[in-house]
Amino acid sequence: MNKMKLAIAAGVVISLSGCASILTDKTQRINVVSSSSQKLQVQIDGRTQAAPGIITVQKENKDKTLSVVTKGCEQQIALNKEVEPTFFVNLLSGGAFGSTTDYASEKMWRYQDSVEVKCPQ
Repeated sequence: MNKMKLAIAAGVVISLSGCASILTDKTQRINVVSSSSQKLQVQIDGRTQAAPGIITVQKENKDKTLSVVTKGCEQQIALNKEVEPTFFVNLLSGGAFGSTTDYASEKMWRYQDSVEVKCPQ
């Protein structure tokens, strides 16, 4: 009987371990580095954030554009969405239910971990 309970508990843990909805946040932190020593202002998702440094981006099922709005360094950098690796584990362990939950919550998406802003000198 104890082996049965242990097997059920192990199955539950394994099925939940790959779920991107449980294991990841709604936001992602991206490191913005600059070729210049000046402080930059960047806009994404309608919010202005300071760079160089870590910015926060809302995960969504769409590509985004990081806009540098600092005078003399204005530019736009594409942030292309890609599938969060934990989503693929979920397909194997959680099946259709877990993967559709990940898709609906938009936590299955991610962007690159860092972005370099090249300002003219």
